[in-house]
Amino acid sequence: MKISRRPDDEMGFQLAPMIDMTFLLLIFFMVTTKISKEQIKEEIKLPVASNAVIPKDISNRDIISIDDQGRYFIGAEPTDKKRLADYLKKRFENTPPLRLYIRADKTTPAKKIKEVMKMAADAGAIDVIFGSYQT
Repeated sequence: MKISRRPDDEMGFQLAPMIDMTFLLLIFFMVTTKISKEQIKEEIKLPVASNAVIPKDISNRDIISIDDQGRYFIGAEPTDKKRLADYLKKRFENTPPLRLYIRADKTTPAKKIKEVMKMAADAGAIDVIFGSYQT
C-alpha cells in the first residue's frame, strides 16, 4: 500500500496584518498631530534667528507660550505665573523628565522669558528649546 504525500503547502506572506498595522499607525499619527497643533497659541510671532537649528526630537514636550504682552500660556490655555510654576512642578513629579518648548513673541520683554526659564530650572527641566524661524 502506497501512502501519497501531499505536497508541502508553501507558507505565504500574510498581507492582512501588515495592512492593519499600517492603518493603525496612520490613524495614530493623524490624531497626535492634531493634538499637538491645538496646543500651540497661533497669535505668537516668533523671532527670526540666523543660527536656528531644528531639533531632532521635538516630541513629548510641554508647550509654554508667552505673548507680546508678557502673558503666559500652557498650550493654548492662558495662565498666570503661580499656576505655571505649579504646573511645571507637578508635571515633573508625575511624569519626568520635564522637557519644554518655549514659544515667545519677538516683542516679548526679556524679563518674562527669564521668569519662565527660572521656573523651568526650579521645577527640574532638563531640556528646553525655544521657537524661532530660520533665515
